[in-house]
Amino acid sequence: MSATYRVAVRALCDFTAREGDLDHRFTPAPSAQEGIQGHTLVASRRGADYIAELPLSGTFAGLTVTGRADGFDPAANRLEEVKTHRGSLERMADNQRALHWAQVKVYGALLCKERGLEHITLTLVYLEIASGQETLLNQEASASELQAFFTAQCQRFLAWAQQEADHRQRRDSRLQTLRFPHSTFRPGQRELAEDVYKATGTGRCLLVQAPTGIGKTVATLFPMLSAMPRQQLDRIAFLTMKTPGRRLALDALATLRAGQGEEAQPLRVLELVARDKACEYPDRACHGESCPLAAGFYDRLPAARQAAVEQAWLDRDALREVALDHDVCPYYLGQELARWTDVVVGDVNHWFDYHALLHGLAQANDWRTGVLVDEAHNLVERARGMYSAELDQQRLNRLRRAAPTALSRPLNRLASQWQALFKDSSLNDESLKDAGLDAVGELGKPAYRLLTTLPDKLVAAAQQAGASVTDHLGEHPEDASLELQELLFEALAFCRLAERFGEHSLCDLTRYGRGRAVLGLRNLIPADFLAPRFNAAHSVVLFSATLTPGHYYRDLLGLPEKTVWREVASPFAARQLEVRIRRDISTRFRDRDASIEPIVATMAQQYQRRPGHYLAFFSSFAYLAAALARFREAHPDVPVFSQTRGMPEAEREAFLARFTPGGKGIGFAVLGGAFAEGIDLPGDRLIGAFIATLGLPPFNDFNEALKARLGARFGQGDDYTYRIPGMIKVVQAAGRVIRSPDDEGVVVLMDDRFAQANVRALLPSWWTVETFSQ
Repeated sequence: MSATYRVAVRALCDFTAREGDLDHRFTPAPSAQEGIQGHTLVASRRGADYIAELPLSGTFAGLTVTGRADGFDPAANRLEEVKTHRGSLERMADNQRALHWAQVKVYGALLCKERGLEHITLTLVYLEIASGQETLLNQEASASELQAFFTAQCQRFLAWAQQEADHRQRRDSRLQTLRFPHSTFRPGQRELAEDVYKATGTGRCLLVQAPTGIGKTVATLFPMLSAMPRQQLDRIAFLTMKTPGRRLALDALATLRAGQGEEAQPLRVLELVARDKACEYPDRACHGESCPLAAGFYDRLPAARQAAVEQAWLDRDALREVALDHDVCPYYLGQELARWTDVVVGDVNHWFDYHALLHGLAQANDWRTGVLVDEAHNLVERARGMYSAELDQQRLNRLRRAAPTALSRPLNRLASQWQALFKDSSLNDESLKDAGLDAVGELGKPAYRLLTTLPDKLVAAAQQAGASVTDHLGEHPEDASLELQELLFEALAFCRLAERFGEHSLCDLTRYGRGRAVLGLRNLIPADFLAPRFNAAHSVVLFSATLTPGHYYRDLLGLPEKTVWREVASPFAARQLEVRIRRDISTRFRDRDASIEPIVATMAQQYQRRPGHYLAFFSSFAYLAAALARFREAHPDVPVFSQTRGMPEAEREAFLARFTPGGKGIGFAVLGGAFAEGIDLPGDRLIGAFIATLGLPPFNDFNEALKARLGARFGQGDDYTYRIPGMIKVVQAAGRVIRSPDDEGVVVLMDDRFAQANVRALLPSWWTVETFSQ
């Protein structure tokens, strides 16, 4: 090879030894933690001279192969590869067994070469997690046989490795001369790009607030791509909160590619799409006997993979075209190509979630990764959701009536612990009546309790039920109904988080009626889960138009100590945006009814002053409905239209389509909803916004518990729970008005608290604010 290429033993064998069907029928598998414990158990059963986790490496024609063998017993001259499993070993697919043998043979070749051994015993150790029983499959092999096998695998991989090494050289060479795709930088873009380049160069985390409209996407991608060769980055992950963010990133990458002249740009770009959106046969099961794109998937994968990397540009449509040309599943082709592309565009869960694909690949392959996080102000709430879980009593009750007889005992034990929990938590039938519910659970106000500790007996019963279901499905895969799987996944997720329960989370219980309760583990402080994810990346850049104050995100996200916070000066002049505070209106819950009349009057006066398109934001659908009804009654000549609860995508698109150039009318919407951020209505499609709320989260038991927890840890309970999250929503909604240097508009903030100094400090620094009353 003209260049050295490194590959892990697992990656090498995955590439060379897989064949046959894609098969994602549910089969219970040990968790990662159980796998680690299983390996430790096997090692503990061996002799004192046993070497666990033995590092090995070797080369062939410029290809360097590295890995860690699970265990070697020098006295017995036996090399072991340990695999954990559940249920009968006979059901393991032949191609899976072939992959395992390939791995131990490659390790055997490396070990014989390193230690000068002439022969060795290779052993596959299959450990059944539930019983702890080991099944040993042995094979005697000579060093020459293993070297021949190693050579064959390397030769199968060599052409690909040569291609990848050459691609890396071409990519880095072109990126060293990457040009900004426009003739000039917009105001603020150069400053942002320089900060991103410095952060990537120093391996730091950067938290940057930059206003809407300056072109943040291209101004973050360009410098990180430019730094890629010098910092030897293997991958860049551009992560978004919503689908439109992916589109913006892909458009920016396309612009960068087009701006490099006629010579082909070797950069490989992949868009990762959710499984339910990528599936071609949603009514089929995901295995070769049901889905034609799963049958023979691994046999056709090499050709599809080669065609895909040659195409290089792999957005959703292009990836689908390649996949269907080769009769393979687009979703799983995308999962495979995440290993071989330079820039991956996808959702934030791909790096930050518990089972994040990109984070897992980076760890397994020791990648140096640059991570860009768009609309990063949303990451606190998104991450809280990633590390929260629920147990649903109603699902359990439905399943108990239809579950296999063998599962009756563990499911009944779990049901009994539910009943015991109600007695202990005061959510019994008498409490239900006090909460507005009768004993049969008719509609009413749900009863809610915060629990001071985890209900350990219920958690233990859920853990036992999950293990029993897992073991049963290991022996009886034909019983894997959707409802049984859902209960299993729910129990496993809940118990996994229960194991790490601490001050970062709380436990609550909501009872809607008899047999209808939900036990929740709610993450409050994602920092404890996210900190390792930030540390695993070479550099992370989080950017948004609203990242003030920086300490809020540092604390709640667990950013590294050396994280740098920057604010890019706004390119907009204060004269472009008239900001007015109506200081004599209160939108507090107790004052809602009294606030309707002055809110409607203020909106009508502004509309008459300058007719055009406006958005009006309220704290709830009930508040919105009351204001809308009064506005229609008082001003029937003004066109109005409204967001509705659970609005389908087609209706959301129709709502936005009402904002035509030169048009008039007021759209009523909920703050924090679909129309409060992430929409672009430039020019006179939107000339103003009314915001009749501070966006504060509701005052309830949960938020008061959150306030106490954040106050104890950070000394910022009220700000971190209420004021800052609310004002983030306000500033995001106001940001819909000014989208380009030529836009002009007005924002009217209607609540006396907007005039308070601690609230005004959270408004953008470039705003000039006027207060008024009537």
